[in-house]
Amino acid sequence: MPVTRHLIKRGDGAAVELFQARATNTAPTGAILFVHGNQGGLLLGAKELVDNGALLRFSSRLNITTAAVSQPGFGGSDGPADFCGPKTQQAIIAAIRFLREQPSVDPDRIVLYGNSRGAVAAAMVAAQVRDLRAIILSSGVYDLKEVFETSPRGIRQAIEHEAGLSTEAFRARSALHHAHDIRSETLLLHGRYDDRAPVAQAEAFCLALSDAGVSVDIRVFECGHRIPREESQSALRPFLQKVLVSGLTRH
Repeated sequence: MPVTRHLIKRGDGAAVELFQARATNTAPTGAILFVHGNQGGLLLGAKELVDNGALLRFSSRLNITTAAVSQPGFGGSDGPADFCGPKTQQAIIAAIRFLREQPSVDPDRIVLYGNSRGAVAAAMVAAQVRDLRAIILSSGVYDLKEVFETSPRGIRQAIEHEAGLSTEAFRARSALHHAHDIRSETLLLHGRYDDRAPVAQAEAFCLALSDAGVSVDIRVFECGHRIPREESQSALRPFLQKVLVSGLTRH
């Protein structure tokens, strides 16, 4: 099951890098689109999910198509980076559109999975692409302005440089203010001792989604920003089995 690299168009002519591992069966199956986090300045983009084996691991275990998209300014995607802003969101939407056109993919069973910085952007995309089968958001921030002042210095500098500090800039990256537009079933994963994205962010977002009538579950782990894989799997396995393998029932 090879992993293939693609360069697709964002909609404004900019290139978006995407890696894909396809299911082996002939009938269309569900798909997961991964959105990476900050990566500590390495700027690997979606290749991180190839290198750490996540694309092949999820694809082979569930017999589904998996893909990962590089945010603008990361990997082979055209920049500049805009810290989870409109250009990043457009890149993710272009990747979703690409997946829906693949013969191996059932367009009604696409799950969007964002981690850290990727969760910020993925949550905003879910407010615009309302027919995703589900979204998984790990270690994300959902009200960027609220946590800006207490964020590590490097993150504050990245936000100011890439996005600016206007009210509009913060709102365009804060899914808590757009929870009423999200319709997809949601799983939130968060570390109780996360020093970058306080667990209160996930708890507040969970409540807002529930109030908006969204089927949402939150799992809090006894860890920091990085959730150990063996722990997150306990929540991921039954959720993905339900939304991708057990049928098309929507909640």
